[in-house]
Amino acid sequence: MPAANPLRKFVDKISHYPHWLKNRLMTWVFCHKVKLAGTTGLEILGTDGASVTFRQKNKRKAQNHIGSVHAAAMALLAESATGFIVGINLPGDKLPLIKSMQLRYLSRAQGDMTAVATLSKEQIELMQKEEKGEVNVAVKVTDETGTETVVCEMLWAWITKKAGK
Repeated sequence: MPAANPLRKFVDKISHYPHWLKNRLMTWVFCHKVKLAGTTGLEILGTDGASVTFRQKNKRKAQNHIGSVHAAAMALLAESATGFIVGINLPGDKLPLIKSMQLRYLSRAQGDMTAVATLSKEQIELMQKEEKGEVNVAVKVTDETGTETVVCEMLWAWITKKAGK
């Protein structure tokens, strides 16, 4: 039986809370652990356990020189969304690690950015039963107009945590 995952336990526990409150709580917990996500102002808009939606508002602290969301902030958005969905689906004794990320910017972003990361049922089952492995996590990053401004490929791996960590 897989070890209990504290993040998943928390997400499941607050699932019956009002939408606005559970999303704020998930965002706060995530940004507390991933400091850079808090610095840029990432928000979790919701999760069903197999997918998650993150948002990066086009705030000054996340902007580039032309006033749109910075390329690095878009990379953080995609990495955070995929990392969150991997993180809540791994057993508690496993450590998620980003193995590689490839981004191809297609067009100038307009307004706020949204990332939707998704795992398949087969990927989740693999993560639950294998001691170590890797999955390519699907993520779609769009701007305020719904245009996919960057194509991302995020490869996540997992290993067993060392005792005491």
